[in-house]
Amino acid sequence: MTTLKSKLQDDLNAAIKERDELRSSTLRLTLAAITKEEVAGKEKRELSDDEVQKVITREAKKRREAAEAFAQGGRPEQAEREKAEGEVLAAYLPKQLSDEELNAIVAQAVEEARAAGAEGPRAMGAVMKIVNPKVAGQAEGGRVAAAVKKLLAG
Repeated sequence: MTTLKSKLQDDLNAAIKERDELRSSTLRLTLAAITKEEVAGKEKRELSDDEVQKVITREAKKRREAAEAFAQGGRPEQAEREKAEGEVLAAYLPKQLSDEELNAIVAQAVEEARAAGAEGPRAMGAVMKIVNPKVAGQAEGGRVAAAVKKLLAG
């Protein structure tokens, strides 16, 4: 078992013993998503820590989107629950980049792309190829794309 997955399992056991319903249900759902990912495809496999982290990121994003949907739908108590679950999952993810850090990385990538001959809005793909490996797991794709568009347009 990978170290991140075993940490989730240990934390789940601790949450159950502490009768922490929010944490235990959130971790159960996340471990179920990880198991589902492991058995997807033709044969069962063990996920690496990076793959487990991608599953946790996906689950956290689902919580964020659900919280927004519940808030817009006039169900604040359900929105709060989703936000709280998202915060539980955030503890297992790497620290997110600040806007300043993200903009600095994007600016450097734009310069690299311009040096390679990419110009204007059509350079978006080239810049994203440079930026994505540098910010993997530390910034959401939508934030990255927005920062790239802003710098290319400016």
